[in-house]
Amino acid sequence: MSSAAGASPEALRGRSVSVKVPATSANLGPGFDTLGLALALYDELEVSVRDEPGATVEVIGVGAGEVPTDESNLVVRAIAHTFEAVGVPLPGLHLVARNNIPHGRGMGSSGAAIVSGIMAAKGLLEGIVELDADRLLALANDMEGHPDNVAPALFGGLTIAWVTETGPRFKKLIVHRGVSPLVLVPEHVMSTALARSLQPESVPHEDAVFNVSRSALLVAALIQSPELLHAATEDKLHQSYRASAMPETDRLITLLRANGFAAVVSGAGPSILVLGSDPGQRLEAADLVAREAQTRWQPLMLAVDFKGATATLHEAAPADAPAA
Repeated sequence: MSSAAGASPEALRGRSVSVKVPATSANLGPGFDTLGLALALYDELEVSVRDEPGATVEVIGVGAGEVPTDESNLVVRAIAHTFEAVGVPLPGLHLVARNNIPHGRGMGSSGAAIVSGIMAAKGLLEGIVELDADRLLALANDMEGHPDNVAPALFGGLTIAWVTETGPRFKKLIVHRGVSPLVLVPEHVMSTALARSLQPESVPHEDAVFNVSRSALLVAALIQSPELLHAATEDKLHQSYRASAMPETDRLITLLRANGFAAVVSGAGPSILVLGSDPGQRLEAADLVAREAQTRWQPLMLAVDFKGATATLHEAAPADAPAA
């Protein structure tokens, strides 16, 4: 990382950055707090440096009229956290957030907001401070608390994330082209904190061994052998403990799995992720849910995002620059 010595808001004047961050689905069944998948549904952000101190936020789409539009906004807090971490004073900012990722549905909206802010800071600081992949993940993990959602949001694809004494780490893998994700999104929300509170502090030894085997198999299924996805998405560590808090999710997952579909809770829920082994399979799964669901579920047929978060810096031309 280059030095931030001497950096000031003046050095950032005229800068703006465009950011694009994918949705994610974490856990994927057995890979609790470890595996995550980036999905081609995006939140987009424009951040401009302004002369006035503080921050203003305009929200378009999901969360409009609901999320804060001042310095307490999660994206702004992530930008501020990054600037503070590298020792650069935070300039005045104006943000325009175009949100498409549903909130409170287990699709990584909070992780995407955190990653959006960190990537915006990275873009604004280009040429002043350089942030590598490990530092970006550490900054995101500081705020999110676990790396399974922020890793795929940052880097795309399938990620395996783990935490060491020196910080979080990740490995990105390319998903087999036959894997066809379907996310079924209900109208109701689920609190991640509530979902986590239902987890027991310990689990039986045989359940732990069961999940180790399925997690290993799931990596192989996602990158090489999609025909194994149904067996590979079995879980005994977290979904059954959370079932009482989202009975319709649990009922539909049981129904989907009984019909041969690799269905799991997406993140903390209540959305359902179906990992089809081909595009036709997810159409069949969506049709089954449309027939059998007791409430409305929106089917999102999404590609795997392979790129991850992007940030593009724009700098204002000097006042005396000739016209193009």
